[in-house]
Amino acid sequence: MSNDMIAAGMHLAETLEAENAALSALDLPLAAGMLADKQRAVADLAAAKTAPASRDAAERMARRLQALAVENRRLLERAMAAQGRVIEVVARAAASATAPTGYGAGRTVARPTALALSARA
Repeated sequence: MSNDMIAAGMHLAETLEAENAALSALDLPLAAGMLADKQRAVADLAAAKTAPASRDAAERMARRLQALAVENRRLLERAMAAQGRVIEVVARAAASATAPTGYGAGRTVARPTALALSARA
């Protein structure tokens, strides 16, 4: 593994660790602000020159990045679910705050369903 690849892998790992920490704390603005840095780190790793070197170092880096990526995905999914719940609560609160008040205000009356009865027995 080349020095460029090691440096790029370390930068990506550090970026994922920082984003995972922000996501664990549900600091979504901070985590969202890290997107450009994460994209750069991935691009740098993809562009790094590969050179024959320590296979063990490459495998350790790959395992570390894989574990961080799995955790990052789990935390992102958790954050999106939490954000969805917040949006639902706000939407319900906004709907109830704008609902008309007073006797019969805003109510829609359902029309009765047509029904035919036979007078024959």
